[in-house]
Amino acid sequence: MPKHPKLLKLSPPKVTTGRHGRSFHAPRAPHNFTTDPPGFSTEKDPRGKGSNTWFDLPSPTGAPPYRMDLAALLDDAAIKKIQDKKRLVFHCVGDTGGVNTTTYQQNVATYMELDFQDPDGSNPSFFYHLGDVVYYDGEIRNYYWEFYEPYLHYPAPIVAIPGNHDGDVDPNDQFNQPSDSLKGFVRNFCSQAAIRLPEADDIPRDAMTQPNVFWTLNTPLATVVGLYTNVPEGGKMGPDQISWLEQELAQAPKDRWLILALHHPIYSAYGHHPGSLGLKTIVENAAKTSKRTPDLILTGHVHDYQRFNGNINGKPVVTIVAGAGGYNQKLHTLDRKLFDPNGVPYQVEGGKETLESFNDFQHGYLLIDITPARIQGSYIAVDDPTAGQPVPTKQVKPYDTFKV
Repeated sequence: MPKHPKLLKLSPPKVTTGRHGRSFHAPRAPHNFTTDPPGFSTEKDPRGKGSNTWFDLPSPTGAPPYRMDLAALLDDAAIKKIQDKKRLVFHCVGDTGGVNTTTYQQNVATYMELDFQDPDGSNPSFFYHLGDVVYYDGEIRNYYWEFYEPYLHYPAPIVAIPGNHDGDVDPNDQFNQPSDSLKGFVRNFCSQAAIRLPEADDIPRDAMTQPNVFWTLNTPLATVVGLYTNVPEGGKMGPDQISWLEQELAQAPKDRWLILALHHPIYSAYGHHPGSLGLKTIVENAAKTSKRTPDLILTGHVHDYQRFNGNINGKPVVTIVAGAGGYNQKLHTLDRKLFDPNGVPYQVEGGKETLESFNDFQHGYLLIDITPARIQGSYIAVDDPTAGQPVPTKQVKPYDTFKV
């Protein structure tokens, strides 16, 4: 007599929604893979690299001074929990768009999803992307495979600043003009309404409604000022954005932490993408003019993790490079003749800045935990997946932690 099959009771994850029913992720249970899903196909610029060209910025989609409140995304209960517990947690990383494969981006995303298991209210409230969402030129048709599908199960809002690849335009593509710079980013992150876009296809994540490609996120515990540093290596900003930066630093609430986010790093120990003295000068001048120095600076662009004790007008400021979000298997490796992960800290002769920690051999992401008394950051480094490996179900210990 045949046995009766066991009845499997599936418990799909709760669908997180925001204000006005904004959708964030799929209700079906997640799965992991070490090869690309069926149908994976991306449009690739044959150059395989950036143009190093300045592009004029698109028109803002919101009104000056280009601010958005976290309460516009999360429902009242979520905001009240942050206020009552006096604690805000969020994810942060850049350079995720898997143009050649989704494997490494998907693996990082899977570990990020494991951070939503804490019932005491310390689950992340959002993911702040540090740019290079889609490679190589921010193509609209690549948004499905490089953004929507990998974060299918990520149960929180995703906001972003653009990176150089989001703003680049293939000069050999007759159907794209310089005026198309950031076209895909504006459609998907600066939409005037939280609608489901065609590039999202079957993924239940609504377009984000940021007011501009440079903008400020206001939260109960921190103000995050996000810049767009354009396409040229080393970054570049026009006078309008610099004036806006000075204004935002000056007007940021004094009773909250102040975080500055930009794609190109002001410090980096990776030779091909060194830190930008030009951007550092802009930040220092803006801090001096506004009489307000950021408490933490977050950057991407370099595909690894680096933590510096930076120096802004003589004031120590923790400055992070977090660009190992999953773009490709190969990361940006520091010169081993000069740098050893176990030999930190390093200091350039004559300089005040020190490289306190780095990881150039594992993909990963930042977890930022904020209370009124401190900002605590953790870099969660994850091993690359292998064939036959089960779906990860446990969080891993941080590779590096820091406190402001």
